[in-house]
Amino acid sequence: MTSLKAHTIITPACRLVDQTDLPRVGFRGNQSAEYLNARGFTLPDAPNRATAQADGSWVARLSQTEYLLLGSPQDQGQRIADEEARWELDHRANYLLPRQDSHACVLLSGDGIARVMAKLCGVDLSASAFKPGAVAQTSVARVNAIVIHSGSMDAPAFHILWDRASKDYFEGALWDAVAEFGAGDAL
Repeated sequence: MTSLKAHTIITPACRLVDQTDLPRVGFRGNQSAEYLNARGFTLPDAPNRATAQADGSWVARLSQTEYLLLGSPQDQGQRIADEEARWELDHRANYLLPRQDSHACVLLSGDGIARVMAKLCGVDLSASAFKPGAVAQTSVARVNAIVIHSGSMDAPAFHILWDRASKDYFEGALWDAVAEFGAGDAL
């Protein structure tokens, strides 16, 4: 098994890109929405929803007061890294949740992603049930994961985040599921 680190895996039905090195960060607290709005982010209107930002980054709302920000490949995640570095503890109920070292991240895209995920996850992530902008916090390959539908109906894509301590195991499970839908090449 080849590690996904610094690789893209492509099959006829899927593309799997390791985005673990792109910055990501979380914020939690009753005033996190106010803070992020003031910083220019467009926020989802409900928990378990995600919103694309103009720069290609994403904001996922994981609960009533918790947000996860994913960096964009367009700027190598610089905007999100800057947000993490800029944050300071003050009187507001807005707390930083570092996610770079705690979560690994891949982007799975292509027409076969629902079938790949069906092998790994008991939640229905098909196009009819899991629409763009949806977020599922569930078990994938027996590991707690966050799945964000960051694509469109025409070009489905999932950001998948999980505990970084399980990175090798999880990558193996993903590689096995992706390989089942065509011979993959590591680029």
